[in-house]
Amino acid sequence: MEHQLTHRLNGEIALVTGGGTGLGRAIAISLADAGAKVCIAGRRREPLAAVVEAIGEDRCCAVCGDVTKAEDRAAMIAAARDTFANPISILVNNAGINIKKPALEVEDALFQQVMEIHVNAAFALSRDVAPSMLKNRRGSILFLASMASYMGVPQIVSYTAAKCAVVGLTRALAAEWSADGVRVNAVAPGWIESPMTSKALDSDPQRKQKVFSRTPMGSMGKPNDIGRAIVFLCSADAGFITGQVLPVDGGASIGF
Repeated sequence: MEHQLTHRLNGEIALVTGGGTGLGRAIAISLADAGAKVCIAGRRREPLAAVVEAIGEDRCCAVCGDVTKAEDRAAMIAAARDTFANPISILVNNAGINIKKPALEVEDALFQQVMEIHVNAAFALSRDVAPSMLKNRRGSILFLASMASYMGVPQIVSYTAAKCAVVGLTRALAAEWSADGVRVNAVAPGWIESPMTSKALDSDPQRKQKVFSRTPMGSMGKPNDIGRAIVFLCSADAGFITGQVLPVDGGASIGF
């Protein structure tokens, strides 16, 4: 019989940062649809509550907090563990910001703010979640990389530096933890449909044409394209995949 890819995550406990809106919302819903119980974290209560309602309180909980604060990270881990009476087995480091500015106008504090969220906080949360995964010899940690991890993009120098660092984190942690059952991977989204992206492209027709002409599939992706990719990487179907960055970008990163 031909093997069927199920991608089922029954029994898994997932923590998704930045889980109230955009990609984080889609990731949380995709994980829940695949059978996982999901704890979402973010700074604003209203969108978090909407995701909990969409998934169901029996399968989703939310905690309001800032990933850059140690006490809030501890609260996120505790909320997932205590609500579902099991340790976290999937961590998705999705929280982030992107500030567009010419490099000469990027002050030290602004550069560090972007790095703090994407890199420092994501590493700290991964480090704090990992002990229970390593003890149980099973777990999956996901980072969100970007096309900017591979391409030079003007006016997002801090974001680009952060996303390059995320690739390094992915590979370094995979090299250290995979032998003990904890796989570490990343997804690199391309242009994905969202109100923010649509607004940016619709206000600049030339840029929109350039984006589509450089994307072999000729369109933007949908948020659940990222969610499904993450479900795959967390599942047993990806059990021999670690330290990798999966582009989900309609071919935009292949170069042509």
